[in-house]
Amino acid sequence: MNTADLGLPVDVPSTALFTDQYELTMLRAALKAGTAGRRSVFEVFTRRLPNGRRYGVVAGTGRVLDAVENFRFDPGVLGFLREKNIVDDETLDWLAGYRFSGDIWGYPEGEVYFPGSPIMRVEGSFAECVLLETVLLSILNHDSAIAAAASRMSSAAGDRPLIEMGARRTHELAAVAAARAAYVGGFASTSDLAAGFRYNIPTVGTSAHAFTLLHDSERDAFRAQVDSLGGGTTLLVDTYDVAEAVRTAVEIAGPELGAVRIDSGDLLLVAHRVRQQLDELGATGTKIIVTSDLDEYAIASLAAAPVDAYGVGTQLVTGSGHPTASMVYKLVARAESNDPKAPLVPVAKKSSGGKTSIGGRKWAARRLDEHGVAEAEVIGTGAVPAALADRQLLVPLVKGGEVVAREPLDVVRDRHAAARAGLPLSATQLSRGEPVIPTEYAQVP
Repeated sequence: MNTADLGLPVDVPSTALFTDQYELTMLRAALKAGTAGRRSVFEVFTRRLPNGRRYGVVAGTGRVLDAVENFRFDPGVLGFLREKNIVDDETLDWLAGYRFSGDIWGYPEGEVYFPGSPIMRVEGSFAECVLLETVLLSILNHDSAIAAAASRMSSAAGDRPLIEMGARRTHELAAVAAARAAYVGGFASTSDLAAGFRYNIPTVGTSAHAFTLLHDSERDAFRAQVDSLGGGTTLLVDTYDVAEAVRTAVEIAGPELGAVRIDSGDLLLVAHRVRQQLDELGATGTKIIVTSDLDEYAIASLAAAPVDAYGVGTQLVTGSGHPTASMVYKLVARAESNDPKAPLVPVAKKSSGGKTSIGGRKWAARRLDEHGVAEAEVIGTGAVPAALADRQLLVPLVKGGEVVAREPLDVVRDRHAAARAGLPLSATQLSRGEPVIPTEYAQVP
């Protein structure tokens, strides 16, 4: 199963080499030692949020499910591993039949998270689980970072829609993932056609300055665009003189002109002047779209401006200063032996420098106050307290190797909006601060 099962047109290729070499050398050594089959539990979590952020956003889960399903060592991949002498023949034979057959639980995509949250839990043999570390982290770290930035931007924008337009500012494949994560975080559309094709995200776009410069005059450019796309199009008005461009735009398209886009200058001042001019020309319904290296702070500063939509590129696809969520994938429990019935033993890294972890297979729940607002992220091992039984956060994603939780992206987007709305109001403040709710540990050895 893959994205095509949701009616989407693109399959995911093999993801088996989206990994680090030491995953395979660990596998090789574990097979030789006879420990590769031990039942194991790995968890994805982050020790801290990016500096000043109040919450994180889980994104990329749907892409993780595709990656797990397509983690296959085909003959070409196996030939590469053999040629480079990365693993021995015994390991190659094992890899040839690799299919993840374990279970994956996780926070549903779009949910918020906090330091220590067991965002994803992977259970199965050590051999089959350890191989997934790099690809899971690469997806979750990238997508969650972009979604967190998008969430902050959409919160700052309020009811005004946001357009993702950062494809030219990042790797071509990262651009598609970024557009998807931005949509999860609250963006309304993307300029990236590959993202629209793959994930059915609404796409938008009209013209750049090059189109205006191509023509002998701005009037000729506007006429060509309106003749082609109709009066409801968006005209870019800051190539030369903004006031003259607005006047020409309304003359050509009429008062029903869809929108004008401003891409430079003092956006607050220019937006007010353009709004006044449009209204005086009778184009009271024409919208104003602003672009120009916006981030959440610039968007918030334009809250009082007569702006109808924002286009965001560079700052979005780079996580607005935090391009990774710093998630890690750690073994937290393993069986005492290869016996399938052997009990699990909590394990954890014990070291200095802030890189310690807490052992044990964990559950997570979000405790609410008397007003139904989140007040703590509670994490523990063992039995879940009765008071938190209906507030558990982890849901089954994969059971016995079969995906059980694939869902449309609009469902994920709505989930994030609801999750953010359930946090204290201070979650949406852009000022630096600690996580908006504390992480509490219960029943942890």
